[in-house]
Amino acid sequence: MKTIVGLRFRPGSKIYFFDPGEFQLKRGSHCIVETARGMEYGTAVSAPRELPDEKVPQPLKQIIRIATPQDDERNAENRIKEKEAVTIAKEKIRAHGLDMKLIDVEYTFDRNKVVFYFTADGRVDFRELVKDLAGVFRTRIELRQIGVRDATKMLGGLGSCGRVLCCHSYMGDFIPVSIRMAKEQNLSLNPGKISGMCGRLMCCLQYESDTYAYLNRRLPRIGDEVTTPYGTKGTVQSVDVLRQKVSVIVDVNDEKEIEEYPVEELKFSPRKGKGGGGKKDRQEEKLTKEELNELKKLEGGGD
Repeated sequence: MKTIVGLRFRPGSKIYFFDPGEFQLKRGSHCIVETARGMEYGTAVSAPRELPDEKVPQPLKQIIRIATPQDDERNAENRIKEKEAVTIAKEKIRAHGLDMKLIDVEYTFDRNKVVFYFTADGRVDFRELVKDLAGVFRTRIELRQIGVRDATKMLGGLGSCGRVLCCHSYMGDFIPVSIRMAKEQNLSLNPGKISGMCGRLMCCLQYESDTYAYLNRRLPRIGDEVTTPYGTKGTVQSVDVLRQKVSVIVDVNDEKEIEEYPVEELKFSPRKGKGGGGKKDRQEEKLTKEELNELKKLEGGGD
């Protein structure tokens, strides 16, 4: 067994694991560690815990020390310098006429490097910009192009639910999200309702995806023929996924009526594979080619 502790270097950033050694840490403790980028100031996301040797992430570096008041002060100074660097870098970008949007600036703890994160529609020739920035900051300069999801994760904000964005508050890595997840939950395929601030599909569509996929497999599709407990044939008019109820159109005295039954009381051919969201085929038929292409653009991983 090996004791490890997870650290974050920025809010909402990826969690990296280290060996706490003899240091007594708790959630929120600040530490100084060595990374591939140099010395960094990290915050423990939880208390140290034990893992079997085969599950310990490698390489596992040891924490150098608990952050001192001087380290805390230096880290605070770095945050101030980063804000100043944003202003300077934006002026330089405008001066060079580059088609790029600066998102954030990050100093390493030892100030041996400054990383500038930006978005752009294509490749950007920023060689002259790097020389200009190096002359101002007198340290190593790195310009890193990121995608829209990573940019939103850095900037943060409030989602349509009113809470801080999941990616900014606690998600270390992005999770794959697809249109199928929205279909399985019978959500509107309106891009404005299923996309987040980044313009991509909302990450929260994945949270209950497995549950909906399981529940949908137990239900017939809309338009399928089923047999009611009374032996009459009917056509599925709608399904309630969470309640596992099915509304069926049946003929009663030469009139059509809608009756609701628990799914376990109906007889029908079970679905094959993972299944969809009940309205899958009909929803796709109602969408134009342009609308389908627009929805496809919303899909994406951690670009």
